[in-house]
Amino acid sequence: MKCVILAGGKGTRLSEETQEIPKPMIEIGNRPILWHIMKHYSSFGIDEFIICTGYKSNYIKNYFVNYKVNNSVIHVDIKDNSVKVDSEVKENWKISIIDTGLETNTAGRIKKIAKYIPEENFLLTYGDGVGNVDIKKTIDFHMKHKKMVTMTAAIPEGRFGSITFKGNRISTIKEKQDNSDKFVNAGFFVINKEAIKFIKNSNEQWEKAPLKKIAASGNLMGYKHLGFWHPMDTIRDKVYLEELSKLKNPPWKTW
Repeated sequence: MKCVILAGGKGTRLSEETQEIPKPMIEIGNRPILWHIMKHYSSFGIDEFIICTGYKSNYIKNYFVNYKVNNSVIHVDIKDNSVKVDSEVKENWKISIIDTGLETNTAGRIKKIAKYIPEENFLLTYGDGVGNVDIKKTIDFHMKHKKMVTMTAAIPEGRFGSITFKGNRISTIKEKQDNSDKFVNAGFFVINKEAIKFIKNSNEQWEKAPLKKIAASGNLMGYKHLGFWHPMDTIRDKVYLEELSKLKNPPWKTW
């Protein structure tokens, strides 16, 4: 199963960092947050990724094109003009990096990469949030209920829009409010490709019209994650995650 990562936004609330680099490439613990997300999925055997880029797309492309060399010991013989690489890379990743447009919204990015997913189901998450979500359990949950979309729902500190459950089915999605004791959209989706038909144009946000229509049709299910999850929306979030990354075992580390 492939994992699609939304990594094309401008990250305006982190403009101090994103003037130079795209948001998913902001480092925590000397590695881009995108790398942490991919390592997490990889720990569950998910090694095929589709990265939907837009803003500063080439930065992400260059990072992965040079990934092996930049993470290995290299021996350069100037006289012979030769380079030997002693690879220390352990990742077994296959990555498609697709520029889905600078102004395209999240739903449009998903629609644009649909042709690269031959399988019936795929994984989807945001390129700016980490957590110790059990990916295997989300997939098993999705396969069992047989609805179109599984959204991982988490309880954050309290500045996000909330979602309402009826059993495990998500019935409503509300705008931002004080919801410190309520579940919110944490990403880490499992999606049947049939859900893409709810996306009408590239200007739509996945989290608004498409997901709300899917919820109204009874096809949006929520996997309740009670462990760690945190997005990187602001400098405050970045500093918080950076401090956690200094721990021997950061709370999102599953590898």
